[in-house]
Amino acid sequence: MTNKLRIAIVGGGIGGLAAALALRARGLEATVFEQAGALREIGAGLSLGPNTGRLLERVGLGEGLRTLSAPPSDFMIRTWRGEPVAVTASTHAPNGERGYMIHRADLLNLLAGALPNGVVRLDHRCVAAETVGSTARVSFSNGTSIEADVAIGADGIRSVMQRAIGVKSHPKAEGTMAYRGLIPIERLSWVKQASIGMWVGPGRSMICYAVSQGRLVNMVAFVPTDRDAEESWSAPGDIKALAAEYAGWDSAVLETIGALDETFRWGIYDRGPLPYWSTDRMTLLGDAAHPMVPHLGQGAGQAIEDGFALAVLLEDAGADDVPARLRAYEALRLEDTSRVQAHARNAGILFRAGDQDVEAYRKALGALMAQGRWITEHDAEHAAKDMLKSLKTH
Repeated sequence: MTNKLRIAIVGGGIGGLAAALALRARGLEATVFEQAGALREIGAGLSLGPNTGRLLERVGLGEGLRTLSAPPSDFMIRTWRGEPVAVTASTHAPNGERGYMIHRADLLNLLAGALPNGVVRLDHRCVAAETVGSTARVSFSNGTSIEADVAIGADGIRSVMQRAIGVKSHPKAEGTMAYRGLIPIERLSWVKQASIGMWVGPGRSMICYAVSQGRLVNMVAFVPTDRDAEESWSAPGDIKALAAEYAGWDSAVLETIGALDETFRWGIYDRGPLPYWSTDRMTLLGDAAHPMVPHLGQGAGQAIEDGFALAVLLEDAGADDVPARLRAYEALRLEDTSRVQAHARNAGILFRAGDQDVEAYRKALGALMAQGRWITEHDAEHAAKDMLKSLKTH
């Protein structure tokens, strides 16, 4: 039997679509309201750890993920001089579960394709939201408004829903700017050793990994900056300026930069945890709730975890249960995501920590990986079930 809760999701990005899919898998009906006229994602790759892969596999997306991502590969980590620090089968968890390196657009299309027609409504830009009695009312720039038992803000770092809930994140420039780009894999000789490569060094780091079934390599290079840069993934970058930042680095790094046809840059901003992100009828997920620096590649994964946890907590809820369930969701996910935010921050500091010797890097990276193992081992659905059981027994 279908749960009769009316659920509105504001934002049709990866987090919003994954939440809709997770909710539907548990018999809940949810409608996604997306501001754009078509679903689209920026041309870049992302990583999904085993913590996210297992969730998407449970709703039937395993085959699609395996088809669209690059084959599993070793992860090669080197210093800026090219000295080997570590090689690890990073796309697998100790129990054999795997993660996925995938193009953002491929993942978005996979999620959208798994939803029935009519679930996603385009050309609905949220301009306001409020609680009216026992419902949430969301208004859009096209003049329409809807009422729902639950309104979920999956509308990103410039979230309208965040403001409606009464909180505001405060971005602080990390002092870092990132360049990204996609490169045909046949242009790079170093991928014969491993299709995931990372270089760490003084003030800078670079990570590259194959996406699009191994046809393309996604590059992200972090460099220092003393000015505020656009928090946008689509600002054009200067390849010559990027090359100058990495003068004297390992030949594989220089080869990668030289193989770019174009690059884009964005400023990296850090934000502390919000004090809360829910009211009786409205809540947040993903970047609207807990944006994080990208140094662990967990941003999309944590948004997906949010949606699956929320689906567990709402599965058997009636309208009167919603306030308590949203408080439980916030308590569960705010604690977890705050820890991930802090770990991502520490990872970025370590990756650009300076001109350490190989052994020092090896020890520091080993400690970082050990401290963060819980992230990839975490099961958001199981944690939500435990939370729900506790809620019902008190």
